[in-house]
Amino acid sequence: MARTMGGEVSVRMDAPPSRVWALVSDVTRIGEFSPETFEAKWTRGSTGPEVGASFKGHVKRNGVGPTYWSLCRVTKCEPERLFEFSVGADGVDINNWGYRLEPDGDGTLVTEYFRLEPKWYLRGYWLLLGALRGRTNERGMRTTLERMKTVLEAD
Repeated sequence: MARTMGGEVSVRMDAPPSRVWALVSDVTRIGEFSPETFEAKWTRGSTGPEVGASFKGHVKRNGVGPTYWSLCRVTKCEPERLFEFSVGADGVDINNWGYRLEPDGDGTLVTEYFRLEPKWYLRGYWLLLGALRGRTNERGMRTTLERMKTVLEAD
């Protein structure tokens, strides 16, 4: 994973893509699931998932700090299939996060992923800290997906 400047984790959930989609595309619920992002809210007049919609996430790095707000913009939005957003300042994207949904029998295979932008300074960061950060992100994605699975399968 270190060479790709990203990573992904997949978990099968006993819920149809429509229910999974409603959960992963509602950024206001991420605080229930993520070990790092404890709240998020739509901004700049956005009220829901669509390409170009803006939101910000309140992050506690590594679950301990520092704490900061991340600006995000939805970049891909295909209901019941794909939800992706970029993180960074206006015009300066740092990384991308997303969820891919694939029907799997009566359930859904859900893949959460992240991918850093291929910029020189991020390549340097990844070279030095990529393996460590990649493992942290993958643990966090697995935690997020397992928590979502618990909620979806309890209904």
